[in-house]
Amino acid sequence: MNGLEYILHLFNMQHIELADQLGIKKQNINMWIKGKQNIPKKYLPVLEELFNIPASYFPKELTDLDKLEIQKEKLKQDLQPVVERHETKFTLNEENEYLVDVPIYDKEEMNAIERSIEKAKLVARFKAAIEIVDDHPYMDTYALIVELLEKAQHEAILKRTIEALGHYLEVLPAEIDSDESQSEFESELFEVLDDYNY
Repeated sequence: MNGLEYILHLFNMQHIELADQLGIKKQNINMWIKGKQNIPKKYLPVLEELFNIPASYFPKELTDLDKLEIQKEKLKQDLQPVVERHETKFTLNEENEYLVDVPIYDKEEMNAIERSIEKAKLVARFKAAIEIVDDHPYMDTYALIVELLEKAQHEAILKRTIEALGHYLEVLPAEIDSDESQSEFESELFEVLDDYNY
């Protein structure tokens, strides 16, 4: 689904209504949506201002993440949420930032969409990691990770082990440390790994 079609649906706007606002024929809108004609560049800033959605979303085929980002912008307009506070959370993102300040809103719908966006980003990264090569030699390892996530995602030992591996393989910097018990756990795990010449 292209961005214009999705945004019109989300804002409950008919093609004819948008055509009237842009001063063009309804057929133009239909051709843009069906991909038979590109949205002329002169209309992109107008659409951005009209919907308060970044212009880049209108002409493209949307991913699930794009749809969530658009929903977030629509929710901001509808709810006009207030940031109550910021929470420092651990994340691994493209900018190699590990601790980021995440806004916590006064409206739970906004917090929920933020969590959904974060989850969609993780799913996309996990999928990309699996698809790096066609015949992945460690597919059984990925299957085991999924099994662990399904059955033991709330287990402290799983969290500690993954965090320890992050430090051992230098994915996480040394200053990212949850507490003293984590440090002790990592020290013992590293000894075992070193004993087996990992």
